[in-house]
Amino acid sequence: MLTMTRRPARMLDDAFFRGWPFNQETDGTLTANWIPAVDVFEDKDAVRIAVEVPGVDPDHIKISLEQNVLTISGEKQQVSEESTERVHRYERAYGSFSRGFTLPSTVDPDRIEAQTDNGVLSIVIPKAEKAKPRQIRVKAANGK
Repeated sequence: MLTMTRRPARMLDDAFFRGWPFNQETDGTLTANWIPAVDVFEDKDAVRIAVEVPGVDPDHIKISLEQNVLTISGEKQQVSEESTERVHRYERAYGSFSRGFTLPSTVDPDRIEAQTDNGVLSIVIPKAEKAKPRQIRVKAANGK
């Protein structure tokens, strides 16, 4: 029972009195991997993926396709605020990210398009013509 009450107290001490864990490879700022939010939609013409990537330079986003798995990866780099004397808090997430999506066999991987607008990466994966729904005319046996 004593261990259970000490653990929350130790966590609070670590957070508020000893400071947050710092990335030892940088200048002491807090960095971590982050996972951007994603929406996936499908209609009769395409599969669409919308990825929230605010503050990520489009040059730092990589989209690859291997064995029917679409991988979106990149990095949100932290801009150093050199004009301030002290930093009181870093809450925004920075670092590398990677998301993978298995594509259905009904898409045409050669026609994938991607663009960013207002911090949202939009990926359109068109469906193959053979996978699109189509109407089949029913004929009468007498040819009418």
